Amino acid sequence: MAAVYKSLSKTDGQKPESANNGVKKNKQRVLILSSRGVTYRHRHLLNDIASMLPHGRKDVKFDSKSKLNELNELAELYNCNNVLFFEARKGKDLYMWLSKIPNGPAIKLHLQNLHTMEELHFTGNCLKGSRPILSFDAAFDSQAHLRVIKELFLHTFGVPQGARKSKPFVDHVMGFSFADGKIWVRNYQISEEEASVVLSGDDDKGKKPRGGATSRAGNTEIKLIEIGPRFVLTPIVIQEGSFGGPIIYENREFISPNQLRSDLRKAKASRHNARVEQSMDRMSRKGELGLRSSSGQKRAKDELSNKSLFA
Repeated sequence: MAAVYKSLSKTDGQKPESANNGVKKNKQRVLILSSRGVTYRHRHLLNDIASMLPHGRKDVKFDSKSKLNELNELAELYNCNNVLFFEARKGKDLYMWLSKIPNGPAIKLHLQNLHTMEELHFTGNCLKGSRPILSFDAAFDSQAHLRVIKELFLHTFGVPQGARKSKPFVDHVMGFSFADGKIWVRNYQISEEEASVVLSGDDDKGKKPRGGATSRAGNTEIKLIEIGPRFVLTPIVIQEGSFGGPIIYENREFISPNQLRSDLRKAKASRHNARVEQSMDRMSRKGELGLRSSSGQKRAKDELSNKSLFA
């Protein structure tokens, strides 16, 4: 009888009316997971992002790093149409994959300069499960690959209305800015205070909160207080399919962290080789000028020389 009562009560609600009116619901679900080898900072960032996405489904670590196309089957198993995957390399580098299941596209980004909520120690706070306002820079509409990235950000970080575990409040803003070929991600809390409260406090001296901005609307003052996390993304490639298919965009200016570390090691090795060559040239010039001991004259043995001490 309980099942019959539930089915009859659903028919009396407003859901069938909205369906008959042609209102299309935004049904987005995100599968959030990481690979093996993530550090504690990467894991804390993953937990912070998962707490901001009430429409997400957090899963255990993914073993394989070469067969990423298996994530499509895993997402379909959990009834998710978006995938947010963190790929760790060598315990240092972190890459973020954003993919649309099942037909793509998929974006690979290099994540760096990350700061979790615990590291920032900001005073702001927001309700867990609330829906964010996504703010994009005007540069996202200037190029084709940035428009694709913006659309995937909307599907991944945009919490749909009426999603499971979501609250009917909007109290924080996620800002995406594009500068120097990188995407800067920031998260702010929307704080509203009455004018009487603001004038009676210390904020009437013109002080602004750290990491935020202020604006007045009527008798209330709206502030943006940064709450974290913050990180920087560098686009690498965009694939036409989901974790596969032809590459429709490639960042030619991106240099992998392995290449940067290799160049630094080669630079240090070249400086060492140059110093060794200079010392060899100096010794040979001393021999040519007769400053070193020759076969006819034997100089006094230095008891403090390296050959005597470390023979």
